[in-house]
Order: sequence, then C-alpha cells, then structure tokens
Amino acid sequence: MPIPVLLILYGSQTGTAQDTAQRIARQALRRRLQVHVLPLDDYDVANLISESLVVFVCSTTGQGDPPDNMKNFWRFLFKKTLPVGSLCRLDCAILGLGDSSYPKFNFVAKKLHKRLVQLGATLLLPVGLADDQHDLGPDAIVDVWLTSFWQNMAALYPSLTYVVPLREDEPLPPSYTFHFLDGIKEKTDDCQKIQTQQAAPSQSHPFYAKLLSNVRVTDQQHFQDVRHIDFDISGSNIHFTAGDVVMMYPCNAPEDVQQFCQLLRLDPEARFSLTSTNGSAVPGRLSQPCTVSYLVERYLDIGAVPRRSFFELLATFSTNELELEKLVEFSSAEGQEELHSYCNRPRRTTLEVLADFPHTTAQLRADYLLDLFPQIQPRSFSIASSLQAHPNRLQVLVAVVQYKTKMFKPRMGLCSTWLASLHPTKEDVYVPLWVKKGSLKFPTEKDIPVIMVGPGTGVAPFRSALQERTAEGKHDNVLFFGCRSESKDFYFGSEWEEMMAVGQLRLFSAFSRDQEEKIYVQQRVSENAALIWDLISNKGAYFYIAGNAKQMPTSVCDALKAGFEQQGGLSSEDAEQMLTVMERCGQFQSETWS
Repeated sequence: MPIPVLLILYGSQTGTAQDTAQRIARQALRRRLQVHVLPLDDYDVANLISESLVVFVCSTTGQGDPPDNMKNFWRFLFKKTLPVGSLCRLDCAILGLGDSSYPKFNFVAKKLHKRLVQLGATLLLPVGLADDQHDLGPDAIVDVWLTSFWQNMAALYPSLTYVVPLREDEPLPPSYTFHFLDGIKEKTDDCQKIQTQQAAPSQSHPFYAKLLSNVRVTDQQHFQDVRHIDFDISGSNIHFTAGDVVMMYPCNAPEDVQQFCQLLRLDPEARFSLTSTNGSAVPGRLSQPCTVSYLVERYLDIGAVPRRSFFELLATFSTNELELEKLVEFSSAEGQEELHSYCNRPRRTTLEVLADFPHTTAQLRADYLLDLFPQIQPRSFSIASSLQAHPNRLQVLVAVVQYKTKMFKPRMGLCSTWLASLHPTKEDVYVPLWVKKGSLKFPTEKDIPVIMVGPGTGVAPFRSALQERTAEGKHDNVLFFGCRSESKDFYFGSEWEEMMAVGQLRLFSAFSRDQEEKIYVQQRVSENAALIWDLISNKGAYFYIAGNAKQMPTSVCDALKAGFEQQGGLSSEDAEQMLTVMERCGQFQSETWS
C-alpha cells in the first residue's frame, strides 16, 4: 500500500500543541514521508472527507474548551447534519495535551475521539492523554504514544520498514530563508500600524492602544507589585462586556535582545526579507522587510523555558564534542529527568541555554531562527472595567510575576514585567491588543442576584461586572474578596465602599494576615451560608469563582456544598448533584488559572 501524505492538524493555545505537531512532522520527514502541518482553523474541514491519514494534536483550555485556532473546525465537526460514516476512509490518531489539575482533563481530545469514531473514522491507536502535571511534563506520555504510533504506521504501511531514515544528527532543511538587504538600516516602526489600523482588532491585526496610566496598587512594602493599567481604545471598534478578556503581545527586554544578537553574532539593525522553503506562509506579524531587532524583540520567544524540541534541533548544529553529548542526552527519552533538572525546575530560559552552549550557538544560521525559537504567544488578562463606566477605555489588574529559583537572576513573567516597565509619562506608549469572549457570562435579567468570589487579582472580572450591573440598575450583588492585608493589597477597596454606601453591593472581605489566625474567602462563604442558600434557592442567584487554581476553588466549592447541606437539608450526594446541575446550566461558573 502506498504511503499517503501525512496531514498533521493542531489546536494550540500556548504553543505546546504546535510544538508537538512540528516534532511529529520532523520525525515523519526523517522517515522520508510527505507531510503537511496546519492549525485546524487554517484547514478546509470540508476536505476531511477525502483524507486518508491525519494526526490531530489538540490541547484543552479553560473549562474544557477548544483552543482559539480550532474553534471553527470544532463547530463544523459537531454539526448534526454530518452523515454518520462520512469519514470511513480516514485513518487517524489523536494526541491530547492537558493538565490533570483541571476537572475536564483533556476533554477536547476525548470528545474529538468520540466524534471521529461516530463519523466512521478508524483510530490507529488509543488517544494519547499527555499531562502537564507529570513530573517530566507532557513528553512522558508523548514519547510512549509516538513509539506506538510509528509501530502502527509500519504495520499499516509495510513499505515504511524498507525506508532508510535520515540520521538524527543531520539537520533538516530550514522552513524559511533569510535574505539580508544591503543599504540603509532602519527600524520597523509600529507607529505606521497605529495610523493605518482599519481592520477589526484580532490576533493577526491587533489595535495599538495608547497607555494612559500604569499605577502600582499594592503598598510599596508589600511583597508583590500589582498594577492597575488603563488603555485608550478610542477608534478601535473594540466592544466588550463583563467576563471578556483582553489579549496582548509582550516584548522581550532590550538587554535580552542585545545579548541574543551578541551570542548569535547578528546585527540588530540589519534588515531582511523571508521566503518559505516548504510552501507555508510567512508569519503575518513580521513585516517585509523586517529588522533583526524587531524579530527578536517582538516575535522570538527567547525568555521562555525551552522545550525538548529545542535541544533536538540545537544538537544538529553542534560540532563541539562536550556540548553535543549533553544536547543529545537532553534530546533523548532517557535524558528527560536530567533535562527537567537542568531546565524546568530552575526555569532556565532559552537565552540562558544559548549562553551555556556557546560553541553550538556560534554555529547557528539565521535561516533556522524561526524553526528553533517559537513565536511569543499572546497573554490574556481579565478586563477589569466596563465601557458603561469608562467609555473608550480598557483597564486591567496585573500582578507582576517574579520569583526565585536556584538561578542567580530572579525569574520574571514576560508580559507582566514588560507592562510594568512602560511609563506613559515619559513618552507615548502603545500596546498591541484585542479582545475575545471570556468564559464568564452574567445574567441579563435584572432581578437575578450574582454572588462572586474573587480573591486577589481574581476580582478583576467582577469589577467589570459590578460597574456594568450597577449602570444597568442591577443592585443585588454579593462579593467575597480576599487578600493578605486591608492596608497593603485591598484592590478597589474605596470603590466597594462607595457601592455599599448606596446599596449596590454586599461585601465580605477576608484579610488573611491582619490577625493571628488566617482567614480566607472560603471561611466567609461558610459564615454566610444562609444568605447564599436563600439567594440561590429562592432567587436563582448565579455563583462565580475567579482566581488562582491551587486550593481556593476547591475549598470554596466544598464550603458551598456544605452550606447546601446545612441550610437546605441536602445529603452530600444531593449537594454535589445540585452544584453539578448549576454548572451545567451556567448558574455556577469559574475562571481559574495555575
């Protein structure tokens, strides 16, 4: 049987599924297969009926949702009009990437499997369910799954066994060719984008919003720097409602850009154009021509912890015996514990890895930059304001991420650190952003109460909701807010007091460190079980949780169910069932992050 073209389709939110799809493609190319790799929404799903061999790699986001770049595919695939058996010619494999700390672990991969089988597709092997919580990360499952996949491929296509694969140390051709341009050196100017912004803001065409203010809202002595940031979105055609999120592309720090260029011996002001070597499109975010500094500052993710695929590719360039030995070890399945200790546990960045392997780094060719380094992924933030309260404005509440590992330099969150560094008083600052629908939906009916639990920066979407609801005359609002200290990190405290004074809000606060015994929001939920039960059982109140996904959401849910038992006389099973029914119909919603 002749081997068909292998089609690899991925749904990726943070880049992990894309990286895995590209890793499978490289393995296929080394086996001399023809292969195409595409995001699911870039593929004409109507052609699926005529495909014979497809690998699906998809992550699960939020509360069991598909990634943004597979939502159109998802809607089409679940049309009831699709005939059963329409995919009977398709042999396929599904690899899911998920996080078992979330209740709907790998929900998208499981549901995709069920639907493809329903439509008549044949699965070559069981669905792979990779887990980000595994000690060695998702590759612990992916490695085993890939071994089985190629074994099954060899059984299905016996001619594969006669193919002499490319050596692992032999570089594959680059995806793009860099053409450096002689003549005047000039910087890529974002202001041109500001002047010509016409399309509706989106990931491919963000709106460059002017930064109006960037204010620290935690006490200067507090351990954490949290910013209230305000943008002007006049003329953007951006519309949002409570619960929506804003997406932003961050930039690498200037000193990191400089070090990167020095390590790779690149002139930051050199200009180049790109051509594809495999038929794929040139990234739309890179203007043609483009400067090296723009590429490194705004596109290449040099500050992230590199994935195993980075070491696999880097090893193919190494001519230094000691460095090559280490890179090969990090690339192997047997070396994953060692790689985890070197890279993941200390959160070592790609830039730091390049500095650790100077001889290999010096061998890198510019043509391979887009293969080696993933693109910077957009970051999402809950919108913390309402257009009804602040027309033409968009506000966020951002905790600046900084923590220590065994590395000498503290680890910094790319986007939060970049945002904190912007100073609108010194010069006009513009940030590329767009808005997408969030997972939290608030009731439109005026007489339905809402109960919101939002400790820390989890309160951001509830500020938006409260501004929106009070503007619409919806005053039956309950907020449970928690932080460490009333004097150091009580976000929007004066606003809550104003709302309480005019009867628009009932606030229950938990300041965990202001007394000897720590108090958290779940305790306030327990103390107010009678009020919560009355609002839910008699008035149909909606209940929301937003914040860190560690212990808080589970503890609040436990307190809520205990209240159902105590106030409603329910058994533990009935309380559990009540919460399940509330979640199913949207009366209970959560938005948490790890």
